[in-house]
Amino acid sequence: MPNATLPLPSGSVFADAGAARRALEMALPMIESALPDPQVCGSGFLYVVIMDPGLAPGEASFDAAVLLEHAVGDRSGWDADYAAFARAKAKLAWRLGSGLEREQGAQPHRLRAGETLLRGSACLDGIVVGVSGAHPWFDEAFATAIAANLRAIAQSRHAAARERQQLVAPG
Repeated sequence: MPNATLPLPSGSVFADAGAARRALEMALPMIESALPDPQVCGSGFLYVVIMDPGLAPGEASFDAAVLLEHAVGDRSGWDADYAAFARAKAKLAWRLGSGLEREQGAQPHRLRAGETLLRGSACLDGIVVGVSGAHPWFDEAFATAIAANLRAIAQSRHAAARERQQLVAPG
């Protein structure tokens, strides 16, 4: 019997790429206003990676599970590869199912060779966001804000779907 290729999981129905874009848009005014402050960001640049909370490691490749990537600031002026840093943070947080501050501080035994030692991600109820460019504690704050926005958007979409279902369901 030939090996059948299993279909890829479809990912989150309520936290899709459109929801990720909206979550980021909601956080951008806060992020953009904070970036010029040297206490927040030394570079003036930021990169964001948002993962699909409906896809777990082992179900999809990392690249297939990325919902959205976004650069803040002119990439031609970057002094480091913030995209690679944010992707590495998101990839590790996605694999571990946890933000990096806890894992790197209290559970470094879970880290594998070649994985990032940088902080700057959030894992909020399975929503993983990696951010790079600001100081690590602000990368985490921005990631958490985006993840919280995405969670709220997904909850709102879920509530609307339930409401529609109740309206059409026989009583």
